[in-house]
Amino acid sequence: MHSGLILAKADSRPIYLQIIEQVRQRIALGDWAPGQPLPSIRELSAELRISVITVKRAYLELEREGVISTRHGKGSVVADSPILPDQMLENELARHLDALARHAVRMGLTSGELCDRVAAAVRRAKEQE
Repeated sequence: MHSGLILAKADSRPIYLQIIEQVRQRIALGDWAPGQPLPSIRELSAELRISVITVKRAYLELEREGVISTRHGKGSVVADSPILPDQMLENELARHLDALARHAVRMGLTSGELCDRVAAAVRRAKEQE
């Protein structure tokens, strides 16, 4: 499994923190759904060409936070109800709303029409839960 995670050498943060942030982001964006397997610690360390210990540290922290779940011999998966930092979710919502607003402007929608469509989408999302 190719993770798609990218480490930035110019980033001053430790590598394990870069991994944690990117895993959280993938989950917040919906790229990785609850129950989806993550690459094994060995697979990810080989893919990123980093120490197994570094990946293990990131996974242990993600598990401690409730973002992922790990079963001995089975590997790690996205938690059924991953706990993500509120600020990350707020930032993601703001990005989506900004993109939605730009799209609505291009379509010539009024703010009232957009609000009606958003309200309908929220109703549909609640029905699916």
